[in-house]
Amino acid sequence: MEKRREFIKKIAAGSASLAVGGTAFGFSAKSYNRIIGANELVRVATIGVNSRGNSMGGTIAGQKNAEVATVCDVDERTIPKAIATIKKVKATASPKSEKDCRKVLEDKSIDAIYIATPDHWHAPLTIMGCQAGKHVYVEKPLSHNPHEGELAIAAARKYNKVVQMGAQRRSAPVLTEGIQQLHKGIIGRVYLAKAWYTNKRKATVLKPGTVPSWLDYELWQGPAPRMPYKEGLIHYDWHWFWHWGTGEALNNGTHEVDVARWGLNVDFPTRVTSVGGRYEFKDDWETPDTQVITMDYPGRVSLMWESRSSNGRKIEGLDRGIIFYGENGSLDTGGDSYKVYDLDGKLVKEIKSVGDGEGDVQGRNTASPSLGMDNLHVADFLDAIKNNRRPNCDVELGYKSVVAMQLGNIAWRVGRDLKIDPKNGHIIGDKEAQKLWSRDYEKGWEPKV
Repeated sequence: MEKRREFIKKIAAGSASLAVGGTAFGFSAKSYNRIIGANELVRVATIGVNSRGNSMGGTIAGQKNAEVATVCDVDERTIPKAIATIKKVKATASPKSEKDCRKVLEDKSIDAIYIATPDHWHAPLTIMGCQAGKHVYVEKPLSHNPHEGELAIAAARKYNKVVQMGAQRRSAPVLTEGIQQLHKGIIGRVYLAKAWYTNKRKATVLKPGTVPSWLDYELWQGPAPRMPYKEGLIHYDWHWFWHWGTGEALNNGTHEVDVARWGLNVDFPTRVTSVGGRYEFKDDWETPDTQVITMDYPGRVSLMWESRSSNGRKIEGLDRGIIFYGENGSLDTGGDSYKVYDLDGKLVKEIKSVGDGEGDVQGRNTASPSLGMDNLHVADFLDAIKNNRRPNCDVELGYKSVVAMQLGNIAWRVGRDLKIDPKNGHIIGDKEAQKLWSRDYEKGWEPKV
C-alpha cells in the first residue's frame, strides 16, 4: 500500500521517469522562441474560451509554473467571463484579450497555446501553433479528419514541440496503475474492451439567421469552406454536422476508446465496422445519436464502443465507462479508479480514486468532466515542456485513438466494413471511403507542414 501511495504521488507530480509515453527528446535552440528555465513561468494563451476553455483557463492559471497571458475567442462575450475565471484563481493575473488567433501566434512572448475551439479548427491551429514556435495542448479530438491528424504529428516532430491531446485519463494515477496491472496479466490475456457513452440530448433544428454583432463568424469558420450562418449551430450543436463536427464518436467516445486502446496495448485496427443512425428525433442532426463501432486489432483483439446520445439509461451504473475482458476475469473503469472481477463476476479487487472524488468522471458535464484529472494532465504538459519530453498523451498516441473513431464514422457514412492497414491505419481498397480520409478547405486555409 505504501509503494502504491508513492507511485501515485510521483505521477501526480508529473515525474518524467514514470510518465506514460514520457520519451525524452531534444529541442534545437532554433526551435525555441525562448528557453523555459527552472524558475520561469510558461506563458499560455487559451483559444476558445466559451465553456470547456473557460474552465481550463482557471485550471491552467492555478498551476504554479504557468501564467494565462492571453485569452482569445471569436465571441467577444466570452472574454470578460474567461478573464474573471482566471482572476478568481489568481487575483494578480492580468491576461490580454484577442479575437484573432493568428495575432496570438505572432506574440513571441507566448510559449504555449491551449485549444478548445470547434473540431474543424483543432489540427489546423495545432499545426499553426507548432510553426509559430508554440507548444500545444489541444482538446480531443486531435483532428476533424485523419489526414490533418497525420499533418499535426508531422508538425510536432518537424518543429520539435510538445503537443498534448486532452485525453486526461492518460494522467490519472490510479487508472495508470490499473492499466499497468492489465499489461502485467491481472486478468490474463485481454481480448476485448467494451466502452460506452450515454446522454439525454434533445433535438436540434437550425434556422436561417443574421450573424450576431458579438460573433466573428468568418473567423469561426476558419479552415472550413464557407456556409451560411444558422441559428442553433453555435456554440455546441455544430458537433452533429460533418462540416464542422465529428459526432458523439469523437466528441465523447475518444476518451473511452483511448483508454480501451491503451489497455489493450494496440495501435491500428485491421477491420472497422459501424451501425446506427439518428433514431430518437427527426431533426437536423447528420451524425448518429445511436451508434456502435467495432474495431478488430491484430492478435485476436477487439474493441467495441456504444453510444446512446438521447437516452440516459446508464450501463453498469455509469453514464460512460470501459470494461476489459480477459481469459481470467474482467477489469472495469469509469474514471481514475478500477475494479477487478473473476470469471464468475465476483469482485476481487477495487482501487478507488485518491482524494475527495476529484478523479471521478461527471460524464455529462461539458465544461469539466473531471477537475482532478484536468489538473494532472495540465501539470504533465507543463512538465513535458520543462523537461523536453513527450507528454502522457503525445500527439501520436492521441492520433491512434482518434483515427480509430474516425474510421468508425467513415464506415457508418459509406455503410460497410472497412479493411484497414494495421501498420498505419489507412483504408484498403475502398475509393469512396478513402475520399473521407481528408476534406476540402477554404482557399488559403489549407493546412501544410
